[in-house]
Amino acid sequence: MPKCIVYYVKFADYISTKFGRLAMYTVFLMIAVLLLGAFTRNILNIPLSWTVEMAQFIITGYYIVGGAYSMQLKDHVRMDLLYDRFSVKTKAKIDVCTNFFLVFYLFTLLFGSISSTMYAIEYGQRNFSQWNPSMIPIKLIMVFGIILMILQSISTFFKDLATVRGVEI
Repeated sequence: MPKCIVYYVKFADYISTKFGRLAMYTVFLMIAVLLLGAFTRNILNIPLSWTVEMAQFIITGYYIVGGAYSMQLKDHVRMDLLYDRFSVKTKAKIDVCTNFFLVFYLFTLLFGSISSTMYAIEYGQRNFSQWNPSMIPIKLIMVFGIILMILQSISTFFKDLATVRGVEI
């Protein structure tokens, strides 16, 4: 494989790994927020209206930013009815073909998420709840996570293509 592709794969894998591992720690932040809510509601008798919604935002960032890392580790959900029985090279051929659909889907998501983020910024979109938080941060995280997935999908495509050709990256 050309050096530029090898460098791209290493760069995309590095970025996915760093942000994926960072995202893993946000679970502890979510737990802390939920514990705070439980403590203030049950012990201090002061319910905080924002804790559950904040935990939802945190877990959303967790799975959106961590998606590229789980793809890199091949830990994502896959329908293994027949796929598991194939050889490594046949799996790579299938993945090369299906990767185009994934990238198309991710670019569609990216287009929609950018449009949604621009709308949130332009109109100051807020969530309709008692807490009424701004939607801009979570929408920016959504765009960032989708970009990471696109980068990792292209990296995975190159790795699968190398496997089909009998070369490893």
